[in-house]
Amino acid sequence: MRVAFQGEPGAYSEQAVSEYFGQVETLPCESFDDVFEGVASRTCESGLIPIENSLAGSIHQNYDLLLKNSLHIVGEYFLRVRHCFIAVPGTSMGEIRKVISHPQALGQCAGYLKAHSFKPEAVYDTAGSVKMLKESQIKDTAAIASRRAADLHGMQILEEGIEDNPENFTRFLAVSLEPVEPAGDAKTSIVFTLKNTPGALFKALSVFALRDIDLTKIESRPLPGKPWEYLFYIDFIGAESEGHAAKALDHLSEYAVMLRVLGSYPRMKNE
Repeated sequence: MRVAFQGEPGAYSEQAVSEYFGQVETLPCESFDDVFEGVASRTCESGLIPIENSLAGSIHQNYDLLLKNSLHIVGEYFLRVRHCFIAVPGTSMGEIRKVISHPQALGQCAGYLKAHSFKPEAVYDTAGSVKMLKESQIKDTAAIASRRAADLHGMQILEEGIEDNPENFTRFLAVSLEPVEPAGDAKTSIVFTLKNTPGALFKALSVFALRDIDLTKIESRPLPGKPWEYLFYIDFIGAESEGHAAKALDHLSEYAVMLRVLGSYPRMKNE
C-alpha cells in the first residue's frame, strides 16, 4: 500500500501515516493539492491530510480541497504533537540565537521562545527546517520539529516537549477513491449550502437535534463565485446508512441547495 502525505520525510504527517496505517510505502508531497492528485490518479491508494489542530484551529485549504475533489473520507486519526528543540550535534543551549520552523510550530512554542529570548524565523515546514539546519551546520540556529525529523537527519535534540500547551493534537483524515462502510462506532462528514433566508441554518441544524444526533464539528467556508454566501461543513456521530442519520440527511435535503456526503468512517475516540 502506498500513502501520500504533505511535507518532507520526518514531518508530523509522516508520523501520523506510520501510526495510522502501519508499515506502508509513503509518498512525500510538496503541497496538499499534490496529495489529492496522487490519490485521484491512483498513484497512491490513500492520502492522509491534517484537517484541524486543537490549538491553531482548522486547515481551511483542506476543507476546500475535499469539496473540489471526488475523494471519500475513510478514516480519522488524532496525533499528539510533541515539539523538539533541535540543533547541530555539539551545540549548547547558550549558543542558540535564532529558531526556525513552520509558523504554526513557532506559534505553539511562543512562550518557550520568549522565555529564552530566541528570535523566531518562519520556514516552509517543520521537518524541512531540520533539513535546512543539517545543510547549513550553523550552530547559532535551532529548529522545532519532531523526534523523527531529528533522528532522520542525525541532529541533536536539546529539549523535548517545548510546546506551550501539552493538549496539542492534530486531527488527520484518510482519503481514498473508494468509500468504506464502517462497522460499529462511526462518524460522517457532510458539506451543504442553503438559501440565504431567515432561519435557514436553524432549520438545517434542527434535523440533527430532533433525532439526538451529536454534532462534533461545524465549519463554514466562503462559497466561490457568490460573495457572502457560505458552505457549511458538519461532522456528526453515526454512519450515513444508519436509521436516524439517513432520516436526518433526507430531511436536510429538503432545505439544502446542495448536499454532499464526504464520507462515513470509523470514529477514533480521542475527543
